[in-house]
Amino acid sequence: MVSDERVVRAAGEAAESVVFSRCSRSDVDDLDITVSFENGVLDVDVYLNAPGVEGVEAVADDAALAAREAVDDLLVD
Repeated sequence: MVSDERVVRAAGEAAESVVFSRCSRSDVDDLDITVSFENGVLDVDVYLNAPGVEGVEAVADDAALAAREAVDDLLVD
């Protein structure tokens, strides 16, 4: 059985990886990735403030999706 802590860590790392694969760290003014996993329910929220980056909302959405996919992969294994 996978611990809740491992699920949260995997989700956060996946989300961060997507953000910084598309944005330079110097372009990011603020990044907040909130992940909770309670009673088998995953909640992911990604806030990204990167004024010089086009499509910031899409990057944040993709990061949240990547977090969910990482957890799905972790729980299937």
